[in-house]
Amino acid sequence: MNTETDSSMKKKDVTILAIESSCDETAASVVRNGREVLSNIISSQIDLHKLYGGVVPEIASRKHIEKINQVIEEALSEAGMTLDDMDAVAVTYGPGLVGALLVGVAEAKAISYAKHLPLVGVHHIEGHISANYIENRDLEPPFICLVVSGGHTHLVRVKDYGEYEILGRTRDDAAGEAFDKVARAIGLGYPGGPKIDRLAKEGNPDAIAFPKARIADAPYDFSFSGLKSAVLNYLNGCKMKGEPIVEADVAASFQKAVVDVLIEHAMLAVRESGLDRFALAGGVASNTALRAAAEAACRERGIRFYRPSPIFCTDNAAMIGAAAYYEYKKGVRHGLDLNAVPNLKLGERYPGEAAGK
Repeated sequence: MNTETDSSMKKKDVTILAIESSCDETAASVVRNGREVLSNIISSQIDLHKLYGGVVPEIASRKHIEKINQVIEEALSEAGMTLDDMDAVAVTYGPGLVGALLVGVAEAKAISYAKHLPLVGVHHIEGHISANYIENRDLEPPFICLVVSGGHTHLVRVKDYGEYEILGRTRDDAAGEAFDKVARAIGLGYPGGPKIDRLAKEGNPDAIAFPKARIADAPYDFSFSGLKSAVLNYLNGCKMKGEPIVEADVAASFQKAVVDVLIEHAMLAVRESGLDRFALAGGVASNTALRAAAEAACRERGIRFYRPSPIFCTDNAAMIGAAAYYEYKKGVRHGLDLNAVPNLKLGERYPGEAAGK
């Protein structure tokens, strides 16, 4: 085979502009070949929503509209590229806040139409899982992934790129949601996860024996509403009896109850699946106690452990670009009829989605 033919058969780099706007972060990123992040710009609204104790959907949508063009321009500038250098544009289209999602989807469709770029819609949770590919070049499916965020707690078998089997999920509150509610009850404010994580370092995790829910007929499923109620009852009981509340002990004991259950279920899934790789994903994956417990559990069992850096645990567009690359390579394309799907399930496909080789 001659040199010219060899050169033509070399793998072409795929560069994707990715957009994420599912909640209260407006983000854009340029990602090459699914694992090389050329830029990652995030405009957070946390300080704004702190005033209300949580995310206000209408305000989030307005801020996305204000910021999205600026964020995209910054992402392209940081990567040293223009839209003409992109091979595709990717966007989160669900799940999330419908108004927030619509801003990103509309922007991506406009870019796709104006620049004649393929459009690839991405599932937000698939993005979180794919965040592990960015810094872990050796990680490939299959593996078990624990997705822990403010809206989701899933135990997933990643069968292949873009192919998932949900082994377990929360029956009520997501772990991140429980963190936020307990933080509010203690008086820490929003966002609750990072604040409980910091305060727990000052407390005794064995000071209070909070319950750890297990579901007999579904050993991989989770339930955190009972734990949340137990914490609230403990706080109310102390107030009624005039007993002092050691907030650091409450935070540490609550966090331990959540982490213990997450790791127990995850390690059960790893063992029963016969796989030797385990990954964390989602906003709560940046929790230091969860990361330490997962690392220790995997080390004891000889399991390879993966987790994204904290910046890739938050809602960001780099993870969307990573997920989009593998969808793009499979031939997945979306039309200009792509719409936001706020309750999109993991593995669910958009009607009319084109896929080919």
